[in-house]
Amino acid sequence: MHHVERFYGLPAFNFPSYADPADLPPADAVAWRLHREPYDAEESAEACWKRFTESVDLAKVRAIIFGQPWYDGDGGLTDEPLIELSDRLTGLEALFLGDLEDEQAMLSTISHCDVAPILQAYPGLRELAVRGGEGLDFPVSGHDQLRVLRVESGGLPPVAAEHIAAAQLPSLEHLELWLGDENYGGGVTIEQLAPLLTGEGKPALRHLGLQNSFNQDELAAALASAPVVPQLTSLSLSMGTLSDEGAASLLQGQPLTHLQDLDLSFHFMSDEMMLRLWTALEPAGVRVDLTMKHEREADEWDEDGRYIAASE
Repeated sequence: MHHVERFYGLPAFNFPSYADPADLPPADAVAWRLHREPYDAEESAEACWKRFTESVDLAKVRAIIFGQPWYDGDGGLTDEPLIELSDRLTGLEALFLGDLEDEQAMLSTISHCDVAPILQAYPGLRELAVRGGEGLDFPVSGHDQLRVLRVESGGLPPVAAEHIAAAQLPSLEHLELWLGDENYGGGVTIEQLAPLLTGEGKPALRHLGLQNSFNQDELAAALASAPVVPQLTSLSLSMGTLSDEGAASLLQGQPLTHLQDLDLSFHFMSDEMMLRLWTALEPAGVRVDLTMKHEREADEWDEDGRYIAASE
C-alpha cells in the first residue's frame, strides 16, 4: 500500500503542521490529505482537524483524504466531526478513508464503521474510496450522486458487500471491490452479490471490479451469464486466484467483445489459456491485461497453491 498521489483528479496535498493560511493552495485545487507525520506525534487528530477547518475555505474544498491518526489500525475515524461540518463543506465531492502505507498498518487492521451517516450528510458526494475493511458496513438504501465507489480490503465483510450489491445507486459508474480472505473478515458469496450481478439499481455502471478473491473462478463463472456484463465497458477479475477453469467459463459464456478492457492480472492461468483469451478478444479490440502470471506452489496457501494479492 502506498499513499495516493492523486484523488478525484486532483493532486494530493499534505496539510502541513502549523500551516500559515497564506501559504496554502486554493481550497478547490487539491485533494487535502490530513495525515500526521511521525515528527508531528505531539499533535492530536482533533487539533489537526481544528487547524484545517480554521485555515481552509471549507465551502470550496472538493476532496479530503484521511490518513493517520484517523486510521491507525487501533480504531477508525469517528464520523461526527465530518458530519457536523456538512453545512460548511458544501462543495465536498470526494472522500478517501484510510490512506495508510504498509509500514503504518496492515490492510487487514485498518478499521472502519458504518458509512451511512457520512453518505446521508453529503448527498452531493461523487466518489468514496475506502482502504481497509475491518468493521465496515454500507447499510445504505441509496445515494443519487455517487459515481465511484472503491473498497480496498484484505477481507471485505460479507454484510457490507451484500448492502453495496443491494443499494440503489443510479449514478454509479465505477465499482471496485477487493473481496479478500475469509480469515481476515471476508467470505463474500455469489448469492450476496446477486443484485449487483443482475445490474439491479445501478443502471449507469460501466466498470465492475470483483477482485482479490479466493473465489475468482466462481466469480468468473457467475459473470459468464450475469445480466450486468453487457452494460459494462471494463471488467476486472484481477488480484485473485483466477485459473484456467474460470477463464474457460468466461470464454464459453456471453460475448465479451463489447468490452474495452478486461483486467485479469495477477492470475494462475496456463500459457495455453492466456493465448486462447488473447486470440478470442484482442482482435475485437478488447485490451486484455494478463500480466503477473503466478505459478502454483502446492500446499503453500490454498489447497492447490494459489493465493490472493492482498490479505494481511
